[in-house]
Amino acid sequence: MPTTVSAYAATAPDQPLELTTIERRDVGPLDVRIDIKFAGICHSDIHTARGEWGGVQYPIVVGHEIAGVVAEIGSDVTKFSVGDRVGVGCMVNSCGECAQCQKGLEQYCLKGNIGTYAGTDVDGTPTQGGYSQQIVVTEKFVLNIPDGLELDVAAPLLCAGITTYSPLHHWGAGPGKKVAVVGMGGLGHMAVKLAHALGADVTVLSQSLKKQEDGLRLGADSYFATSDPETFTELASSFDLIINTVSAEIDLNAYLGLLAVDGTMVNVGAPPTPLPVQVFSLIPSRRSFAGSAIGSIGETQEMLDFCAEHGIGAEIEVISADKVNEAWERVLASDVRYRFVIDTSTLA
Repeated sequence: MPTTVSAYAATAPDQPLELTTIERRDVGPLDVRIDIKFAGICHSDIHTARGEWGGVQYPIVVGHEIAGVVAEIGSDVTKFSVGDRVGVGCMVNSCGECAQCQKGLEQYCLKGNIGTYAGTDVDGTPTQGGYSQQIVVTEKFVLNIPDGLELDVAAPLLCAGITTYSPLHHWGAGPGKKVAVVGMGGLGHMAVKLAHALGADVTVLSQSLKKQEDGLRLGADSYFATSDPETFTELASSFDLIINTVSAEIDLNAYLGLLAVDGTMVNVGAPPTPLPVQVFSLIPSRRSFAGSAIGSIGETQEMLDFCAEHGIGAEIEVISADKVNEAWERVLASDVRYRFVIDTSTLA
């Protein structure tokens, strides 16, 4: 029998989230039922619930930064036991058969992976996310959270952590590499921590210097204000890799000018409007402009293990579930350092 659980849901794009109940499917042979303990608040939650990334079936429960404890396992589950500390990120399934899934790159499933929310599950029902008491997920898409990580600081790693770790890992951030992080928010602060732990020389590029002290504390070697035109002159042709975490319009060509020969700028922020790129920002120095989406299940586990080994968690502000609408407004106002996390025990 399906289980009824409490959750906060969006009922329309212009309405606040409301406390409601949803049904979670019965646990199948390969399923894991998770008691959610903490759920991070991601900018993607707001974009999706407000219909800014396309049509949404309401009511919708968002949240794809989920940390909790296994409550029940299916008869054929082998990787997890009741009581294990686990996480769920941005996807809960994929086709498992296409070329990308066969390579272990489920995030790039050619048929489209199944999102933790706003997706269509294998049984045809809409997927509902982590702003809830429980979730049922197939074993393959459940992550182990190492003992070295507290669940509250681990939750944002399931999106903000892997979204920044994956391009840092793919493009070889490490000793001898100069990495710039554009934006010092939920994604940006994780990029700084991870790039530093990987051994790269890290520079933060932020609109102002108001978060400079935080940036240096979290591992940045340098911090520059992009509102100062001299920044782009001083840092021209400097970086091997730029991670752009900003979801707003920026002058891409100015930032591309900061790349060294063979440097790459990777967008992980997703602005709602197209950004113009002049090819002559790329051609003279063989620069690249790229994008990156989350990471595979294998890479996400690698990231969690890396974070536990290096004592890396998100910088968080824990809130009760009834403060979620207020938290969303504060996210939009950039008034959080650096990730809100819902204590889902307050849904009871």
